[in-house]
Amino acid sequence: VVLLESKQFLAELTRLFQECRLSGSVFLTLKKYDGRTKPIPRKVSVEGFEPSDNKCLLRATDGKKKISTVVSSKEVNKFQMAYSNLLRANMDGLKKRDKKSKSKKSKAAQ
Repeated sequence: VVLLESKQFLAELTRLFQECRLSGSVFLTLKKYDGRTKPIPRKVSVEGFEPSDNKCLLRATDGKKKISTVVSSKEVNKFQMAYSNLLRANMDGLKKRDKKSKSKKSKAAQ
């Protein structure tokens, strides 16, 4: 996994979307990140560890290439705006849902 700065991550994510436009998928994950690099043992509790600020860990992969970034709470608004614009620009290749099949299933269930 390659850890990048937020601007580099967005540039690489754009490149990843372009490579997978015709065939393939891009998987995105987002989770809270407290800065730890090692897991906590279950039997021993670490009471002295206090994260300085809340962070988000974003990961993206196409199955072959993995990229990730850590966004701090101070820059999350700026990053979120750029990230949402990137997603809107690259979500145009999604398949339309067939609304008829959904209504037939709901009638059959009643």
